[in-house]
Amino acid sequence: MTYEDIDIWTDGACSRNPGPGGWGVLIKFHNSEKELCGGAFNTTNNRMELQAAIEALIALNQPCNVCLHTDSQYLKDGITNWIHVWKKNSWKTSAKKIVKNADLWSALDDATSRHIIRWCWVRGHAGQEENSRADGLAQQGMKPYKDGGWQYSSFFEKEGTE
Repeated sequence: MTYEDIDIWTDGACSRNPGPGGWGVLIKFHNSEKELCGGAFNTTNNRMELQAAIEALIALNQPCNVCLHTDSQYLKDGITNWIHVWKKNSWKTSAKKIVKNADLWSALDDATSRHIIRWCWVRGHAGQEENSRADGLAQQGMKPYKDGGWQYSSFFEKEGTE
């Protein structure tokens, strides 16, 4: 099987931790690019870092040889080192506590299964162009959930349909 070479940059952002958050993805393939972003109302930065990687990998429509760039040591160390022990221990830490964000770690594990992935750490906010673009996409993804964005409870209060 031939795998296409893909470069991906991911980032997560959170206004407060926890609070409104966003994730961003930049995918480069040959001479084309694809940008993705999204967010959540009440989340953490770590959850958005994981979500960005998940979204990036599931966006690929065929098995690929991926270099996934992240500025998150949590993401890189978790997927390359810690996850093997967590899975063996039924998603529990060595201290027998449930792994934080186990739902996303499991989803990321599934998303990695059809690709060959090299996890590449980059220093965040250090002027690396693609990483800065991924950060901007994460900020864009967070925007609808931040500073007066649509609120579930206030919608129903206005409509009088509690």
